[in-house]
Amino acid sequence: MLRPEIIRRRLQKIDEYLSILKRLRDYELEEFATNPERYGSAERFLQLAIEALLDIGSHVIAELELGSVEAYSDIPRLLAKAGYIDQELAERWIRMIGMRNILVHEYLDIDRKLVYKALKDNIDDIEALKKAFARFL
Repeated sequence: MLRPEIIRRRLQKIDEYLSILKRLRDYELEEFATNPERYGSAERFLQLAIEALLDIGSHVIAELELGSVEAYSDIPRLLAKAGYIDQELAERWIRMIGMRNILVHEYLDIDRKLVYKALKDNIDDIEALKKAFARFL
């Protein structure tokens, strides 16, 4: 059975992260890329937002018995297959997971321009996923 408190708490955290990320995307690239507090915050809060989405997705899949998750990319695929998100959003989420993997595993060589681009171009994808999960409340 879906536990609304699990979903609600993570959605609240995503809101917090998005609030910070939206402020950070107001900087010009040069201001962003040369300030460790700015790009470091963006990297961390992007990672946390993606992690929270993965947590919610895993919970929904497990509780609704939608399939087996072997890799993070299985989460959007299974949710799309079950009709909870559309295929296009699933593909954008898979790219976000790729960004999360870079932030976690390739942290020594992160391209700040890539992080900045994610801030500018992909916050709406996080919002769309947040709305998809809010329907379970």
